[in-house]
Amino acid sequence: MAKKVAFVTGAAQGIGKAIAQRLVHDGFAVAVADFNLEGAQQTATELKQNGQAIAIKVDVSKRDQVFAAIDKTVTELGDLNVVVNNAGVGPTTPIDTITPEQFEKVYSINVGGVYWGIQAAKKAFQKLGHGGKIINASSQAGHVGNPNLALYSGTKFAVRGVTQTAARDLAPLGITVNAYCPGIVKTPMMMDIAHQVGQEAGKDDEWGMQQFSQNIALGRLSEPEDVAACVAYLAGPDSNYMTGQALLIDGGMVFN
Repeated sequence: MAKKVAFVTGAAQGIGKAIAQRLVHDGFAVAVADFNLEGAQQTATELKQNGQAIAIKVDVSKRDQVFAAIDKTVTELGDLNVVVNNAGVGPTTPIDTITPEQFEKVYSINVGGVYWGIQAAKKAFQKLGHGGKIINASSQAGHVGNPNLALYSGTKFAVRGVTQTAARDLAPLGITVNAYCPGIVKTPMMMDIAHQVGQEAGKDDEWGMQQFSQNIALGRLSEPEDVAACVAYLAGPDSNYMTGQALLIDGGMVFN
């Protein structure tokens, strides 16, 4: 693949960092976008050992910031071909504990960030005079509701719907829109969820993690690199004839 440019949100750590690393490996110049600028800068520094990368601070819940981050990517890296709307939060929310503040925060990041990323990507692709690929973060929890994750699961179901609609709307412009749906991944966010679930039950972190991982057919938790491989497929030429899909990469938790 000739060198192309990718923009990845939430890329300072976890799945986003693994995606950025894989895309650099595949020949992309990558904009590492994250609310945590220091973390983004550290990741970008690591990536520069193998390719081209820049760090950008962005709060994906803020539409203007997402547009500005995309514009900066094009200005500094010279093009834009792939936008990965990966940033998200996943607080533990038993149904009767959800507050309006939690609702607004989780939906503005997990769903709003996808809307703004799609809008900004479309504008940039059109300005550059070519199509492109938009890749959104859903989840296996966006296929099957997960216990104690009412807010998170709701947002990830929403992302699948947004992905399908955007795929239809943007196809005439040569823009594909797909999503990836990880399972139980060894990330700081997942470890925090397991800790919270364990604490609420008076159990330890390992017990909390087992509540989510006990039904994985392949018998192991996912590594961030497993998810990055799926995103690399969606970002590459082999998926050019795919749009509107939400690919499960969960080790065999949900079967469609």
